Amino acid sequence: MNIVFLLVIVAVVIFFSGIRIVRPTQRGLIERLGKYNRFAQAGFHWLIPVIDKMYLVNVTEQMVDAEPQEIITNDNLNAKVDAQVYFKVKADEESVKNCQYNVFNYQYQIVNLARTTLRNIIGTLTLKSANSERGKINSELHKVLMEETNSWGIEIVRTELKEIDPPKDVQETMNKVVKAENEKISAIDFASAVETVADGQKRAEIKKAEGIKQARILEAEGEAEAIHLVNEAADKYFVGNAQVLRRLEMVEKSFEHNAKIVVPANTELVNVIGEMAGILPLKNAKKEGS
Repeated sequence: MNIVFLLVIVAVVIFFSGIRIVRPTQRGLIERLGKYNRFAQAGFHWLIPVIDKMYLVNVTEQMVDAEPQEIITNDNLNAKVDAQVYFKVKADEESVKNCQYNVFNYQYQIVNLARTTLRNIIGTLTLKSANSERGKINSELHKVLMEETNSWGIEIVRTELKEIDPPKDVQETMNKVVKAENEKISAIDFASAVETVADGQKRAEIKKAEGIKQARILEAEGEAEAIHLVNEAADKYFVGNAQVLRRLEMVEKSFEHNAKIVVPANTELVNVIGEMAGILPLKNAKKEGS
C-alpha cells in the first residue's frame, strides 16, 4: 500500500514537472535527447522530464541599439553615428527553427551587422550629405539587413538612424554658418518689408496727386462750363451790348467787395440794372406820371 501511494506521488510529481505553458507572444521548440522533436504553439504542453527540453522564442517586435561608433566620412571627418534596428522573429515553425539553428545569437549578430553596414554606407558620403540623406541611409541599411538575415527566420521591420554628430569644432563652425544664414534671411526679409512700406507710401502719394489733379480738372471744367453758359446768356440777352455786359460784370465784382460805384444817369448800364431788378428808370417814371 505504501509502495502504491509512493508511486502515485512520484507520478504526480513527474506530471506536474513536465507541464509547460507557452504564452501568445512566444513559440517553443521541443527537443528530445538533444534532437528537434516538435513545434510548440501558444498554450499547454507536457514534456517528459529530463528527456524533453523546450526553448522559448519571443515573436513580438524587438529593438536593438547598434551602439554609437565613430565613422570616417568621405570628407575625412570623424562622425559619431548611432542607429536602432527593429525586428521580429517570424511566428511560423520554420522561421523559429532558423533563428535558433542557423545563427548563434541573432540579436548580437544584427547589432554587429548594422554597425558594419553603417560604416560602409556613411564612409562613401560627406558629413553634410549624410545628415541631409538620412532617409536614404535608413533605406539602404534596411535593404542590406533584410538580405543578410534572410536565412535567420527574422524580419527587419525598420531601421532608424539615431544620430550623426560631427566633431566639436566642426559642429561649432556649422552652427556659425547656420546663424549667419539665418541673419542673412532676416536682413533680406527686413529689406523686403521696408521696400513694401516705401512702395505703399509711393502709391499713396501717387493716388493723392491723381486725386488733386482730378479735382483741379473738374474745377477747371466747371469754370469753363460756367463761362460757356455766361457766353450763351450774353449772346441771347445782350446781343450787340458787349460793352454794357463788361461794365455789368465789373459792377458785380465790385458789389462782392462792398465797393461803391457812381453810375452816371441816363446811361445804358442804369437801364440794364433796372431791368434786371424790375425797376424802371426815374426819367421814364416821371413822364408816365405827367
